[in-house]
Amino acid sequence: MKTIFSGVQPTGTVTLGNYIGAFKQFTELQHEYDCRFCIVDQHAITVQQDPAELAKTIRSLAAIYIASGIDPEKSTLFIQSEVPAHAQAGWMMQCISYIGELERMTQFKDKSEGKEGVSAALLTYPPLMAADILIYNTDIVPVGEDQKQHVELTRDLAERFNKRYGEVLTIPEVRIPKNGARIKSLQDPLKKMSKSDPNKKGTITFLDTSKEIEKKVKSAVTDSEGIVKFDVANKPGVSNLLTIESALNGNSISDLEAKYEGLGYGAFKAGVAEAIIEHLSPLQERYEELLNSSELDAHLDKGAERAQKIASATLKKMEAAMGIGRRR
Repeated sequence: MKTIFSGVQPTGTVTLGNYIGAFKQFTELQHEYDCRFCIVDQHAITVQQDPAELAKTIRSLAAIYIASGIDPEKSTLFIQSEVPAHAQAGWMMQCISYIGELERMTQFKDKSEGKEGVSAALLTYPPLMAADILIYNTDIVPVGEDQKQHVELTRDLAERFNKRYGEVLTIPEVRIPKNGARIKSLQDPLKKMSKSDPNKKGTITFLDTSKEIEKKVKSAVTDSEGIVKFDVANKPGVSNLLTIESALNGNSISDLEAKYEGLGYGAFKAGVAEAIIEHLSPLQERYEELLNSSELDAHLDKGAERAQKIASATLKKMEAAMGIGRRR
């Protein structure tokens, strides 16, 4: 069974786009792969965070993973900072990284542009991300297009390490999700749905209430035709709503076009909102149940223990290959 690793930062809340493009697919992947799902809180602090809010969001994200359908007995779910091997291997990856290649990372350029002071960690977090992946002998990394460059750097660093110190690290493959990977903003269907969008009406979150979902879908941008048809080039707003409903209830786009034929956008939007609410409501109930129980902590404790055991074994091989620590 091949190994999959995925890390999500505990910043903000999970959007419907995140859920469809990642979390929903994770629940399917766990039946075919040995999955390690990591809440990467050490990545989150590359920019300043409110400590109390960060601690709250870490638990919230863990609850969302399980509520979404991740089975902590089948998959390994854990918090990055609770597995020391991440930071240790991250330093080793920094030692074989070049400043030039880190400065070329698109996200570093975007996040540092126009800033007076930039955290050194913002520059060097790609080697930590590489360590996150490599210490689990990962075969496949499912990521969005925005993270593809970082996984390519991970591959370069693994190959560099192996060339210098021997065949220790597995070279991972990048996997870009195919279905539902690009859910768009409800207010600007040419842009990705994002938790950082200043227009909150454009983003549905995993924890939105039924009323909030209805209101946001009702105000979603469509067009003046009144015809429900999938046409990304000419009807991006309508196509986005069709994609959302199809991803959540499994109906084909053509079946949905037939369902809404001749009904107009009012009935169409009401149907999409209903599909979202019906899908998310039981997951939200499970989320609340987890958040207020000791069950969540028990799963995270077990996940950290399991992850540390795997990661430490790889870390020892890396240290031995580089010649650090005592030889016995």
